[in-house]
Amino acid sequence: MLEAFFEPKSVAVVGASTDPDKLGYAVLENLVKGGYAQVGEIYPINLKADEILGYKAYPSVKDVPHEIGQAVIVIPYPYVPAILRECGEANIPAVVVISAGFREAGMDGLERELELIEIAKENDMRLIGPNCLGVIDTFTPLNASFSAGTPPRGPMAFMSQSGALGTAILDWAKAGRLGLAKFVSLGNKADVSEIDLLQAWADDADTNVILMYSEGLPNGQKFIQVAREVSRKKPIVAIKSGVTESGSRAVSSHTGSLAGSEQAYEAAFRQAGVLRADSMSSMFDMALALGYQPPLKGDRIAIVTNAGGPGILVTDALEQHEMKLTRFKLSTRQTLEAYLPDAASAANPVDVLGDARADRYRLAMNTVAQDPNVDGVVIVLTPQAMTEIQATAEAIGKLSQETDKPILACFMGEAEVEAGVKILRKYDVPNYAFPDRAASALRAMADYREIRKLPEPEYVHFEADNTATRKVLDAALADGRYAIGDAEAWNILKAYGLKTPRSELAKTSGEAVELASEIGYPVVLKIASPDILHKTDVGGVKVGLQGAEEVRDAFELMLYRTERYLPDAHVWGCQVQEMAPPGGLEVLIGMNRDPQFGPLVTFGLGGIYVEVLKDVTFRVAPFSRREAENMVNEIRAKALLDGIRGKPPVDKKALVDIILRMGQLVQDFPEIVEFDINPLIVYPKGQGAIAIDMRLILSKE
Repeated sequence: MLEAFFEPKSVAVVGASTDPDKLGYAVLENLVKGGYAQVGEIYPINLKADEILGYKAYPSVKDVPHEIGQAVIVIPYPYVPAILRECGEANIPAVVVISAGFREAGMDGLERELELIEIAKENDMRLIGPNCLGVIDTFTPLNASFSAGTPPRGPMAFMSQSGALGTAILDWAKAGRLGLAKFVSLGNKADVSEIDLLQAWADDADTNVILMYSEGLPNGQKFIQVAREVSRKKPIVAIKSGVTESGSRAVSSHTGSLAGSEQAYEAAFRQAGVLRADSMSSMFDMALALGYQPPLKGDRIAIVTNAGGPGILVTDALEQHEMKLTRFKLSTRQTLEAYLPDAASAANPVDVLGDARADRYRLAMNTVAQDPNVDGVVIVLTPQAMTEIQATAEAIGKLSQETDKPILACFMGEAEVEAGVKILRKYDVPNYAFPDRAASALRAMADYREIRKLPEPEYVHFEADNTATRKVLDAALADGRYAIGDAEAWNILKAYGLKTPRSELAKTSGEAVELASEIGYPVVLKIASPDILHKTDVGGVKVGLQGAEEVRDAFELMLYRTERYLPDAHVWGCQVQEMAPPGGLEVLIGMNRDPQFGPLVTFGLGGIYVEVLKDVTFRVAPFSRREAENMVNEIRAKALLDGIRGKPPVDKKALVDIILRMGQLVQDFPEIVEFDINPLIVYPKGQGAIAIDMRLILSKE
């Protein structure tokens, strides 16, 4: 538990300074000015000073005659390990290491950080940092940081891996745009991580919304598990930086080239019920609506505006975010028509006209808010000659206190509307300068409503022949091979219940002709080599071969091309394969093992164009049947699966089962780092699917 970081009975500042230009002075001053002295004891720790800021100073934490609940260390990095040991000897349960010079400083720094971790474990203490800004709890009140002052109290808890970004967030909050309950700068995350804070804040009465800025989640699977539980209690809004190149490495499969850190985080956040923000502004837009307004019970939105153009912009933005512009009940329209000018619009959006004063706004928005067909209201105001900006803001604020529906404002402009915006903040009514931001915030509220409805995931398990799979993997590794092609991979597919075409290995053209006759024409011929995974790149696939002469010619040509262009490739011969029945649709199922989240399973259209079209979707295994069904329904080409122009829908149940089976495979055998089945041909409903080709990569570690 992390209570000692937020509600300590006393705080010692190790490195407290008498010099106002030192961090040790800033941290101590924040503790004092932030009000902590009224609720707890403060102990400056300084080898030379007797008193700092009116508080008795001690040369060491071991010299303090009273119990210490939390220590904040602000000293040069070479001395931190020794001081941390002293904190352990003094039985201090929580330590914040603000000092830098650890992992972020290179290998020597990493060794120092590992030493801190070991000391903390030996003494059963929790550690935030090192290289962090500190910790703030506005309700205690506690400001154990070197931020420039304390933010206003509010319902948001914010964790940030970046201290510099944290200072900007705190300054933004102090400007009155956001109220914080808690703030933690995680720094290097030597001990306390995002997972720990999610668990600590899940039941925190002061926190309504958890905000998170992260640069990496090393324990991705645990994060998904914990965040899924926490998100059912309160919304989590996250922003992740560094996703464009992070985690990139050489890949051999289609899936590997499509999957990356960005896709892993997108899938993980979706599965965990985390609302993903694509910018800091969108994060706070979401936070304001989720933290200050009642839950959105439906997607039916009403708009009240004093200008037609902005009303249309809001309408477009809502539609783009898949929200609905509601139809009013007849009684609502009749009331509006009775009191609004003839030129006004009583339909949605309600246009109260540019000369509307506060009373006209009040009547319109109060009327629509009472309509049972309305789930939320967006009130748009542009500063015109007759507009009573402050009085209208007061009316909006009072409405927000009287209704259980979310009220969002869109006061467009800056200088003229500033006074009104301040009034809206007083009433905790979110204001958005632009319509799309208001619509995005409502979308987040709607998404969170759906997140809370999600059932606990139920994971299915299929009977599989793990012995057969292990035999294939071990044989490849025994040969020093880490790539497995379809000739061997089919045995794995069969072990996991997938249907494959009949296929036999031919070492000579004569054997190929004999096997083709047994299988029955037409047949497919594929080069069989552990060194050639992308067969089409070397002309290593021929389909629809109709007779012995075509088979013989294709065999000899494949071997000739391979010897010429890939002279070092080890060639076993050619696979003679049964042609798949016509009438199916080619799709791809694959996996790329993400370094943070583990197996990232892919589904999308198959064939040779998959990397060009990139019409794929991802989930982190394990996932439930519902998630697998969502994967099938999320691709842009979903209409092809549903059947178009007289074609029947494909066998989605078979498709979902195969996705789940492959998700199980990569959990059963963690040494598989990449694979793809491309193509998997799925047939009309009830006719199943057949795997035509599979390639698989094993870990070299």
